[in-house]
Amino acid sequence: MNNKPKKIAVLSGKGGTGKTLVSVNLAALCPNSTYIDCDVEEPNGHLFFKPNWIRENTIYQTCPIVDDDKCDGCQKCVEFCRFNALAYTNKIMVFKDVCHSCDGCEIVCPKNAISMKQKEVGKVRIGKSGHNFIRSGMMEIGEQSGTPIINSLLAEDFKSAKAHLEEHYKNIGH
Repeated sequence: MNNKPKKIAVLSGKGGTGKTLVSVNLAALCPNSTYIDCDVEEPNGHLFFKPNWIRENTIYQTCPIVDDDKCDGCQKCVEFCRFNALAYTNKIMVFKDVCHSCDGCEIVCPKNAISMKQKEVGKVRIGKSGHNFIRSGMMEIGEQSGTPIINSLLAEDFKSAKAHLEEHYKNIGH
């Protein structure tokens, strides 16, 4: 028998079609399952589970900062950026909303005029509700993309997350 954990995804469809209702009920029917709410713009699965949140991590993305005193206007960074996050007028302009945090502009700058600064894009929380593990992400207001938060939600080592929660509950006597 294959004891490998099963993954079920409920996705797509207009708002109000019942994706959250279906997914929280599937998770509730499967003890020791992990419910991951990737609707980082408006997560609401936690409203049904009412989890005890154990851990919260801030998710960051890098964004270029240009030192105008070092920049000689060569525009290698502008040519490199495939997302048009950089432009040159009489100096380098950075459009943070379209930057994909590849850090390539910093690497190609021959004058070391670009450094990367971290900016907060959201949070990921992990908790427990009954026999279920809950993970939920929330994007900061005004952010253009929730991809870094979703990637964090999906990349978590679930065995270590579950072990962390089980240890927490053992220590508090539940």
